[in-house]
Amino acid sequence: MIRALHRWLGLPALILVTLLAVSGAALSVFPAAERISAPQAEQAMSVADLAARIKSAFPGVEQIRRSPSGRITAFWFEGGTPASAVIDPATGAATASGDPNPVQRWLANLHRSLFLDDAGRIAMATGAAAMLVLAVSGSMLVARRAGGWRRWFAPLRGPLAGRIHVELARAAVLGLLLSSATALWMTASTFGFLPDKAAVPSLPSAVSGTMGATLTSMPLLAATPVSSLRELNFPYAGDATDVFTLKTESGTGYLDQGTGATLAWSGTSGWTRVSETIYMLHTGQGAALLGLFLGLTALTVPVMGATGLLNWLAGLSGRPRIRDNAAPGGAETIILVGSEGGITWGFAATLHLALTRAGQRVHTAPMSSFDPGRFSGADRYVVLAATYGNGDAPASAKGFLDRVAGLSAAPAARLAVLGFGDRSFPAFCAYARAVATAAEGRGWPLLLPFETVDRQSPQEFARWGRALGEALGIDLELNHQPVLPEVKPLTLVSRRDYSHEVQAPTAILRFALPRRSIWQRLMGRGFARFEPGDLLGVVPEGSPMPRFYSLASGTQDRFVEIVVRKHVGGVCSGELMALEPGGTVAGFIRPNPAFRPGRDRTPLILVGAGTGIGPLAGFIRANASRRPVHLFFGMRLAESDFLYREELDAWTAEGRLSSLSTAVSRGRRPRYVQDALVAEQIEVVRAIRKGARVMVCGGRQMAAGVAEAMARILDPVGLSPAVLKAEGRYVEDVY
Repeated sequence: MIRALHRWLGLPALILVTLLAVSGAALSVFPAAERISAPQAEQAMSVADLAARIKSAFPGVEQIRRSPSGRITAFWFEGGTPASAVIDPATGAATASGDPNPVQRWLANLHRSLFLDDAGRIAMATGAAAMLVLAVSGSMLVARRAGGWRRWFAPLRGPLAGRIHVELARAAVLGLLLSSATALWMTASTFGFLPDKAAVPSLPSAVSGTMGATLTSMPLLAATPVSSLRELNFPYAGDATDVFTLKTESGTGYLDQGTGATLAWSGTSGWTRVSETIYMLHTGQGAALLGLFLGLTALTVPVMGATGLLNWLAGLSGRPRIRDNAAPGGAETIILVGSEGGITWGFAATLHLALTRAGQRVHTAPMSSFDPGRFSGADRYVVLAATYGNGDAPASAKGFLDRVAGLSAAPAARLAVLGFGDRSFPAFCAYARAVATAAEGRGWPLLLPFETVDRQSPQEFARWGRALGEALGIDLELNHQPVLPEVKPLTLVSRRDYSHEVQAPTAILRFALPRRSIWQRLMGRGFARFEPGDLLGVVPEGSPMPRFYSLASGTQDRFVEIVVRKHVGGVCSGELMALEPGGTVAGFIRPNPAFRPGRDRTPLILVGAGTGIGPLAGFIRANASRRPVHLFFGMRLAESDFLYREELDAWTAEGRLSSLSTAVSRGRRPRYVQDALVAEQIEVVRAIRKGARVMVCGGRQMAAGVAEAMARILDPVGLSPAVLKAEGRYVEDVY
């Protein structure tokens, strides 16, 4: 709901909000410029002294006005023509013309009303209201993306356009909230919706009828500092019944021009003070630095508008076009899709086409749009859901579980849930499983039991499709052709070979980082930003299915590095191991947010064997903050299998690696990596008590042995790997 509001309000309001922001940013410069250029009165100078000096220089002066910037302007008539000048308070002489800046006036009229008077004011107020709603909804979306308000400044991932959009929102949201809210207040005041009329005293019924009192002899003028002056109006020349009118920040009063006595006084009302404060907060008049800050925040609006538009276009391009998509209320079958990168939408398109050809009326939509009221004619729901990170909802499924929990009763239409994931991840199909569990808990009738598809397998998808067809009483064949992500050619620049002595050829392969255009960076295309622990998908020649390898490098390293072991009959590993410098393979990046070391200072316990050291080496390489890191590394023979030996020595010397424990399984005293953990159990427990995060990478058998050893180590202190996993402090990347 919030995402939809933010998007569908932002797109149509983009031009108006941008015009409002850019013109406001331009106007924000003038208060600062005026404050710098205007001569300032001395702190102790009184209005009486200032008025006397100006009167001496301009005998016909009729009004003296002080702006919030401190600029003093005098006004008079000269030969029947109005004249004005900026005054130097020290001398009372003119320093510049007092005529309004024509550029500033033009910008102000554009900003306030589009040169259209009241109709334009209403239009610009609408733009301010849109900006306020966008700022509030955007703040909520940033907090949701970051994982809560406390993680407001958490690091971001994803396409450059999306990261720019969110970073600018983080920096500018307070200024935009302030600017838009104060603009709406000022519009309400302009149209008389607020009781902020200035309190003006009644004109005196009797005056002395004399003239000629000196300005310096008038007690109120002498007691009023120039810093509080707003306006001083002189009596009309030759009219003994007229009076001086003094306006200050504390009120308005009348003075007898013959005696100098104060005839009437009225203090400033609370509403007036509030309105003046609102005006200052919006314009920066009297607070030049605040004005510049608001101007800078306003300049983020067109950039956020452009990046928001790019994000929307990227979302559309990542979703296949669904042909013959029936109206929501008239569809028999509703396909709801939860996808992060767009792959699950491809499976949904295949299912939609097959069901439509079988005579079904089908509507396909994101899970985030789930509303039983919209789908009143549905006989069944089919949910296709991927998982993001460690069991989180993917982008197009945000809010689905909340909507299910908020239902007064489960829909009568039966439900089938199919999860998409990769079994090598600990949270395999965890979100889809959570959807199925929540639906079962609400009593939602099932069309099919919960099923999963591993690694985008067309065969598993087709098998599930046949089961769905049987449940529907139709012949359903799902012939899905996977659409590979955009791949880039990766050129090998170096390789280091290991493990030939143990008949398990292994190599550290380093590829050049592919170049990306600015457009690709903005849209998150090409070789996206990555970190150690993310996955490199390699598409071998003649195969439609990619193989994945954990990355030992991040974007900041300016290269792509993986550790590969050749498997008997392995198509991809064979191709990679045969590669020589200068050769290329096709690859792409897949984020792996569940396998992250985090950015705090708590210790890290890294456990890996064989090629599992790849991402762990990447974590150590990236440890510029010298966080405590303890590595437990298992190998077969130290002479042939000690991957990253030279780097580990160097990283230890630099303080990036705190300690290294090795386990050699084919040495004179064979031991495995779990044995190394047991040998160092006192240090391991001490680190875990300090909040350490355990990260395990390697084969399943090794990971199972490590988990068993950790259970024995932690049991005396009342902990276990399961407890640490629940706290997010024990993560695995196994294969």
